[in-house]
Amino acid sequence: MKEALDHPEISLVIPVYNEEESVKLLHQEIVSVMHTIGTPYEIIFVDDGSTDGTRDVLGGLVPVKVISFRRNFGQTAALDAGIKHATGSYIVTLDGDGQNDPHDIGSLLEAIKDKDIDVVAGWRKTRKDTFGKRFASRIAAIARKILINDGIHDSGCTLKIFRRECFDHIDLSGEMHRFIPGLLKIRGFRVGEIVVNHRSRAHGTTKYNIWRGVRGTLDMFSVWFWRKYSDRPLHLFGGIGIVLLLLSIISGTWALYEKLVFGFDLSDTALTMLSMFGFLIGIQFFVFGLLADIMSKNHFATRNEVVYDIKDITHR
Repeated sequence: MKEALDHPEISLVIPVYNEEESVKLLHQEIVSVMHTIGTPYEIIFVDDGSTDGTRDVLGGLVPVKVISFRRNFGQTAALDAGIKHATGSYIVTLDGDGQNDPHDIGSLLEAIKDKDIDVVAGWRKTRKDTFGKRFASRIAAIARKILINDGIHDSGCTLKIFRRECFDHIDLSGEMHRFIPGLLKIRGFRVGEIVVNHRSRAHGTTKYNIWRGVRGTLDMFSVWFWRKYSDRPLHLFGGIGIVLLLLSIISGTWALYEKLVFGFDLSDTALTMLSMFGFLIGIQFFVFGLLADIMSKNHFATRNEVVYDIKDITHR
């Protein structure tokens, strides 16, 4: 098995959190599938600060690379760490709960090579989740299509394959793992999808909750902003500022006209206050746009920080 780690073509990245009953079976499945495919590989489990016996189970697996976090930093951080330590030409990501089927790995590899694209996402066309989870995913998919339109049906499916170069200049944070295809499409990478098998959870409990949904929604707006204004935030904030300035000038001019022509007492109209506040807020938006533009340029120039802390890395 040692040769599987020497010169891997495929790196399999699996984030896990409190999945002690699933990881051994999943590892056995992956090893069996990769033996059938016949492609050199490495398996990277990222233990996202598990508090059960997950780390002990991982300690008995071979072949494997285990990245252990000091505490729970979230699935996105775990994927980011695993991807950064992957050495294969292709990177496959999948969940650690066993619901993604490792037997789909061969189809993903075939698709990314045959279609000559950069990303192939799995589409769980037949979901084996609770109604509440499926409903939330459906709403999120509609919002994602409106805001991001990454061209795939199921961005929330972790089972995907990427070419190594997709992650040369991308750092993941928050709940951004759902929007990796969208982030890559913004950068000009070619994205596709295939239907994959989705299995019922056999062990453990889901880690999804409403707060993850809220954070994911906020990150969706972040991706929308990044897609449209990441390199030109002045166009958004400066544009709002200019509109407010124009409206305040129009309202101020009208208030002055009423004063000079009709002799109205400006203290009896709200136009004066609206003009003043609109002018000041417009200036603030414009200045904020300038500052955001500077920050954006600095972001592109200097990016060398991650949000997680790795305790140790082991190879077997």
